[in-house]
Amino acid sequence: MKLQFTTVDVFTDRQFGGNPLAVVTNAQGLSTERMQAIAAEFNLAETTFVLPPKDPAHTAQVRIFTPKAEMPFAGHPNVGTAFVLARAGESYGRPVSGDRLVFEEKAGLVHMELMREGGVVVATRLAAPVPLSLGEEIPVETVAAACSLQPGDIKLDAHRPCVASCGAPLLFVELKSRAVLKSAAPRTDVFARELPRDRVVGIHLYVQAKENDIDIQSRMFAPEHGIPEDPATGGANVALIGLLAHLRPEADLVLDKTIGQGFDMGRPSILQASAEKKGGKVVATYIGGRCVPMMSGVIDLG
Repeated sequence: MKLQFTTVDVFTDRQFGGNPLAVVTNAQGLSTERMQAIAAEFNLAETTFVLPPKDPAHTAQVRIFTPKAEMPFAGHPNVGTAFVLARAGESYGRPVSGDRLVFEEKAGLVHMELMREGGVVVATRLAAPVPLSLGEEIPVETVAAACSLQPGDIKLDAHRPCVASCGAPLLFVELKSRAVLKSAAPRTDVFARELPRDRVVGIHLYVQAKENDIDIQSRMFAPEHGIPEDPATGGANVALIGLLAHLRPEADLVLDKTIGQGFDMGRPSILQASAEKKGGKVVATYIGGRCVPMMSGVIDLG
């Protein structure tokens, strides 16, 4: 069995930046176990597997795997997969055209929008498949230990460390300064003991510090998923923009932020995040960015 794959760098306009993604475009017939093994072999933050859609009105069914587990939804895999299929122009013999795609995923339907320059797709944007939901608060001491920080490094003015989700539950923690963010480091023993992957995907740290055109800098640790640090996490930042909109006093607003991630690990990524709030409730969240092709090839399964 020969599988076709393409890798792209996501949330960047240059090669060797952003977050790498592998997309297997003809995964029909693969078992879940084989998909997980292939994702572990690529050993990227995520690998996607494209299958024919169950509903022919949709573009494709997409399954997403980290090196250790399947994800119901994630951001950079959707942005990159839409980019790859749009550039290919077809999937399983069906044309991929227009400016909107729909993916069937474990978390629900993911609607994608394509952005072009000179007729060529250069970026994509997703709408989160489920509304923002807020979960449990996690003790400051636990978060600080997991990230090699002091409890006093965590900013509590707007919110305490809390779980939020737009399809994938993450723990959101605001820090007091850019220097504190840079100093953070994941402790796998604390994650394994206190934050197993059936509780949260990982910890998303952020600081609202303006740097050039960037409004927020962030980092994401998910060692229980085989991701010590992720260069760009669309599933986290799409929930972050929703959380920030939720915390704003206005009943109605559109909140747009440019988020940087991966800068402290040499993989600078730029994510464009947006949230809509109506009647005091966050009703929609979006995340998008540019992509760059890297490699393509064949997996020859015996």
